[in-house]
Order: sequence, then structure tokens, then C-alpha cells
Amino acid sequence: VSMGKLKALLLTEGMHGMISQVEGMAKALDSEFFHKIVKLNTPWNYIPPKFTPISDIVLKDKIHLSEKENPDLIISCGRKSVIPSIFLKKQNKKIFTIHIQDPKVDFKNFDAIIAPEHDDLKGENVYNSKGAIHYITTNEINKAENYLKNKINSEKIVSLILGGPNKYYSFKNEELIKVFNKIKNNFVSKGYKIIVIPSMRTPKTSIDLATKELSPHGYVVNKIDKLAYLSSLALSTFVVVTCDSTSMISESATSGKPIYVAHMEATRNNYRFKRFFKLFKEMGIIRDLGENVETWTYNRINEAERIAKTIKTKIRN
Repeated sequence: VSMGKLKALLLTEGMHGMISQVEGMAKALDSEFFHKIVKLNTPWNYIPPKFTPISDIVLKDKIHLSEKENPDLIISCGRKSVIPSIFLKKQNKKIFTIHIQDPKVDFKNFDAIIAPEHDDLKGENVYNSKGAIHYITTNEINKAENYLKNKINSEKIVSLILGGPNKYYSFKNEELIKVFNKIKNNFVSKGYKIIVIPSMRTPKTSIDLATKELSPHGYVVNKIDKLAYLSSLALSTFVVVTCDSTSMISESATSGKPIYVAHMEATRNNYRFKRFFKLFKEMGIIRDLGENVETWTYNRINEAERIAKTIKTKIRN
């Protein structure tokens, strides 16, 4: 039987990291995909999925599976998308459901669960990825190379990818200044130019601080710009990523460039981050910013593609 392109419905809460994961999986499965941002009614938006009824009363915007949009796959990510995925599967048993990250409900509710190795999830339908799966491909990085070329005239470039505050890192100005100073000592002093790339979570104060401290030494992108992000990965000799974002460290690893992680003081126990850093160090991908500057290589990884191969077989069966 010739399989036309699979149709995938992607369910997330709309954060960049989540969209990157579901899209990365949809692309690797070679599917046509459409997004729905999940919004839950109060009180369900505050209640863990395992105590939530499997019903569309929890949904602010009802999701109707019309003939036109009857998906073959549902790929969901994040706590709020757990119940809608289970609910839609009840409506149509033929849908193959994939959830990314720990759903915190019985794993049997999904056909496949994808979780990063550093989360330590085990189960017969659980596939572990090294780092976060994401939507960046080598091909896209190469295509975007010229986008920032005229902004920075240098063969020696270091890109700084900035995350933002989360439960584990405060992203205070003094922590950032330490990072900027390490970059000046390690790279600017040796003739490197800097490209700074903010992300969805980067506060305006951090971008302003980067502009003040680093724009004399290169170019600061001051808004969210995916092409600039891809272009910076293509142009740079080295990539520095702040420690708060395992997703952007995983994305940067697609470039094959040496990656330095800019560590900051953790505000609480960050053992999952530590496990991630240990794994990526063992794989030869990352080192800590502040160590000696030297070039190294590693095998680029595309975990979405690797896992998609196994899942494709499962979908066919």
C-alpha cells in the first residue's frame, strides 16, 4: 500500500522548546503537520493530568477532528497537551499518539513516549533521546549562512546563544557579566568577533546588557529571529550557550561546532541538568566556558531522525 504523507496534529502550550521538539519529530517522520496551541479552562490548567477528566470540558478551544483534518498522528509535548491527546485517541483509535517528555500518567495512554536520557524514564514504549529532540537540521543551518554575513566581517566568530531565567537559573545581571567577561578574555582578546542571539526567554534587560557590553566587539541581534540563530551557527568557529537551555545546547550540536556551556550559579538542585552536561561531555560535544580555547570535533547527532526510524516501523505495523 502506498502511504501518502502522514498527517500530524501537533499539540503544545506554545513555548519555543516544545514547538521545536514536536516539529522536529514531525519533520523526521516526514509528515505534513499543523499546530494547535492547547489552552485549558480553569481549574484544569493548574491540576496535574492524572487528576484531570479525559473530556473536552477541560479545553478552552475545542479541537474537532474534521474529515479534512483527521490526523494519522498526534505529537504532543508539555503537561497541558496530555489530556487532549488521550481524549482525541478515544475518539479515533486509529490515531498513533506520540508524547514528548514525561506525561506523568500511565505510559499505556500513548503509543510512544520520547524522553531525554537525562530524565531517566523507562518503559516498553519509551524511546530515550540524547539531549532534546528539535527542529533544526544541518541543511537549514547551511542555507541560512549568508543571512548575517554582512553584519559581521570576520573569519573568527564566536556565537553566544542566550537563554533566560527558569526554575534553576536566575539569569541575574552579575551572572551574565561573568559570562561576558569570560568571552572577552577567551575570545575577544584573541581577535574573535561576537554574534549574540537571544531566545524567547531572554529578558529585555539581558539583551540591553549584552548590547552595552558586547556590541563594540561584534553584533547583537536584539529580537527573536530564527534565521539569525541558524546563520550564527553556520558562521561561528565556536558556539557558547548559556546553561539554562538543554534544548538550545541540543539544537547547537546539529552544527558540529565546538560548544562551550556558560555555567551560572544554580538557584536549586539542578541534577537533571548535571546529568545532561555529563552525557554531552562524554559524547565530546560540550566543554565548560572558561577552560582553554581549543577546537575539537564530534559526531553530529540527529536524535529525531534516529528515533523516527524505529517509530515509523511501529506506525506501519
